[in-house]
Amino acid sequence: RVLVLVHFDLDAICSGKILQSLFHADHILYTLCPVLTHTDLHTTVQNHKEQVGCIILLNCGGALDLVEFLELPDNMTVFVADTHRPLHVCNIYSEHQIRILSELDNDEEVPAFGDVFREDDSSDSEDDEDEEAGQRFNEARLEKRRERRLWEQKRNKMLFDYAQFSYFSGSSATVMFELAWKLSKDSNELLWLAIVALCSEQLCCRREPHKLTLSAAAINTHVARLNHASNANTDTAPAADAAAADATTHTISFQKDVQLSLYRHWSLVESLKHTPYSATALKLWTRKGEKRMLELLAELGLPLTECRQLFCGMDVNLRSELPTLLEGKQKKYGLDELVVPSFSRSHVFHARCSARDYAHAALALLEPAQPDLSHTQAFLNASDGLAGSNLMLRGIEHAKKQLEAVCSQTQTFLDMNQLISAGPFLYATVLQGSPLARYFGGGHVIGMLGRFALAAHVSVSKAKKARSLPLVLTTPDISDPDTWCLVCGVPPVADHSCRNFFGKAFEKAVDMTQARAEMMFFDSHVMRLNVNDRSKFFDALISLMS
Repeated sequence: RVLVLVHFDLDAICSGKILQSLFHADHILYTLCPVLTHTDLHTTVQNHKEQVGCIILLNCGGALDLVEFLELPDNMTVFVADTHRPLHVCNIYSEHQIRILSELDNDEEVPAFGDVFREDDSSDSEDDEDEEAGQRFNEARLEKRRERRLWEQKRNKMLFDYAQFSYFSGSSATVMFELAWKLSKDSNELLWLAIVALCSEQLCCRREPHKLTLSAAAINTHVARLNHASNANTDTAPAADAAAADATTHTISFQKDVQLSLYRHWSLVESLKHTPYSATALKLWTRKGEKRMLELLAELGLPLTECRQLFCGMDVNLRSELPTLLEGKQKKYGLDELVVPSFSRSHVFHARCSARDYAHAALALLEPAQPDLSHTQAFLNASDGLAGSNLMLRGIEHAKKQLEAVCSQTQTFLDMNQLISAGPFLYATVLQGSPLARYFGGGHVIGMLGRFALAAHVSVSKAKKARSLPLVLTTPDISDPDTWCLVCGVPPVADHSCRNFFGKAFEKAVDMTQARAEMMFFDSHVMRLNVNDRSKFFDALISLMS
């Protein structure tokens, strides 16, 4: 039996579903468990390690020294497919028990083995207590200890520099799909899961745009291969075989599309208002911005009555021409990335659906605004929703409400001047008791709010240094808002590297103040903090970053 531990993010869920498909094909017994925190990981492994032969970690645990943290028996092997970076050096250089399933990128700058480990690690660190009291240290030993002290100082600095920033590598779902391909067990269904995972990376701003473009191009080679074969079979032999028949009912394409959130399930006006990219570019929280949006629609020749009704009810010709119309005007309105190639799929007798919409809906199911719904149930809902069930329609409605809450809260921040400069960073707080607070109970939606609020602030700020300031956002923890809040660090708008230094900064501020905090999430830029320790924690953070 294999134990599969899956993190609460969409890439990990898609990876798990691909892996489950491979296990079913080979009749392999497995147990799959969701894990949200370090504690969940440790507890689950302790509960299952007597019954399993190996463990697979999906997007969790790579940054921990797993052999020590999980107290693994010598015969246990752990396979790690984790997008979180940096990976712990003990996992990278493990010879027996830990296996990293993804290739390390060239820009990860992993310290060399000899710079981190020494053969004499345990022999010379302590004095020999059996020495005679009057024996003098000989010069060779003193020199050796001096060398070791210098080596340890250099090692500590090297490890600090290596672990200073948290960031993400390529999608784990892509790794799993390529495994399925190499085993000749790939299909359009599994490919679609890898595509949805890639779109979730884009929505969560996990990697630089050029890296996401390269990943999309690599995935598109599989789209062309699988869908070209099915089209050929359809033309020549309508009833060729079961696989070909399945492929003809489910085709994936990569073509130019409008990057507006859920516009196929919303009106065009509402989608423009609630897509962070278009809302920031046009400043749609202002009257002037709304007027500019109406000018754009008029220039496109789109009647306002059409734009205010559900997209599916719009004139068929206007719907089909929308990407071309918008592409012609996007530069004039500062919307250069509004129309770009993206993935979608079509089923026989069903409307074409976008991979971005799937990712939006699944993320909303994963972080619902329902405090009474357990994390495990939310995880199962998101996983089941990816199969295209009615849960996906519920997820789309949740995603709309989430986007409305994010835009409404951002407007409140701006109208009330609640993005306050603390010197080295900006900070903002979603007030306890706010009717919108229940929407901000998970890492993805808090991050989305933080990025949109920061970008919106920068777009209206006259301060030159606004682009270089990061944001620290706090929201009530919906599970216990009287005692705990969630803290999220968002990098500056000017930083395009998608690297986040707040994990280490939070850690140091907690150590300095002895604040009651829980650094338990695998995304280190999000933490839980006791509300009574918030002021001293922020004072320490200002001192550290000044």
